[in-house]
Amino acid sequence: MSMNIVLHEPEIPQNTGNIARTCAATGAKLHIIKPMGFEIDDKKLKRVGLDYWHMLSITYYENLEDFFTKNPDANYYFCTTKAPHTYAEAEFKDEDFLFFGKETKGLPEDLLSKNLDKCIRIPMVSDARSLNLSNSVAIVVYEAMRQTNYFNLMEKSDYLTLIK
Repeated sequence: MSMNIVLHEPEIPQNTGNIARTCAATGAKLHIIKPMGFEIDDKKLKRVGLDYWHMLSITYYENLEDFFTKNPDANYYFCTTKAPHTYAEAEFKDEDFLFFGKETKGLPEDLLSKNLDKCIRIPMVSDARSLNLSNSVAIVVYEAMRQTNYFNLMEKSDYLTLIK
């Protein structure tokens, strides 16, 4: 069991690398919907998460239709600055899919309007356009993990063993 992070058309390799590292560290699965603004072998992408690639579960999709065809019955949350609900109001469960849009445009408007009840946002001051994508993913995935009791993450006893 784990969370699923979905990146729709990511554009910046460093963000995707940071998100991949977060996924590896939390056991979340990464789903990338093409097109991407970089090649997956981009040095910047690999440098950010180099030590973690072997821990990563990653799936690529040609487009949104391909994604929804392959994941038809999943529970989705769409992260956007244009949401009526905050991420803290969501009731996350194991295996949920957390959608994030491309850095310059976010998620497609038609996708958001069809799923308004599943759109969530991170509160911020009104003059701020948005947070960095990799920071946003970390904030939401850790709230989802908190709500699911940090499933698969180290227990307190595991940490105590490390410091002895």
